[in-house]
Amino acid sequence: MFERFGDLPLHVLVIHLAVLVLPVAALVAIAHALLPKWRWLLRWPTLLLGLGAVVVAYVAKESGEAFVAAVPQLQPLVKTHQDRGNLLFWFVLAFAVLAVAAFLLLGGPTALASGKGAKATKSRPLELVTSAAIVVIGILVIYQTIRTGDSGAKAVWDGQLPAK
Repeated sequence: MFERFGDLPLHVLVIHLAVLVLPVAALVAIAHALLPKWRWLLRWPTLLLGLGAVVVAYVAKESGEAFVAAVPQLQPLVKTHQDRGNLLFWFVLAFAVLAVAAFLLLGGPTALASGKGAKATKSRPLELVTSAAIVVIGILVIYQTIRTGDSGAKAVWDGQLPAK
């Protein structure tokens, strides 16, 4: 199921989506955590991108494993990439949990509540912890996405992988 899409390995297609969706999801969630006045606008995108990031990361991970299973000689060449991808998946899983928590816990002023714009409320400790956790895991997701993509690109572009 995760091996091919037409004539191409599915992993080759999915990684481009992962490289786009994961950092964007993290940046939206970080903005949601740090900008209380914009929470009304970023609440749903944070949730949807957080959950979508898990799906994308899972498909990328599974399609990569299927690709290596189909071409076993790739295993030693992509070991670093595979290890980094596995770690990235766990980061994204934690990120999705925190995105759901942010969706449920992080409130903020909204013009929709009163028609004139509500005043900011004092942050509760749980909101501060959730915001801090979102920022930390969001940065980790971005960083690990870059590291994982870099190791995969080096395996391909340094001429280590066969063309077919």
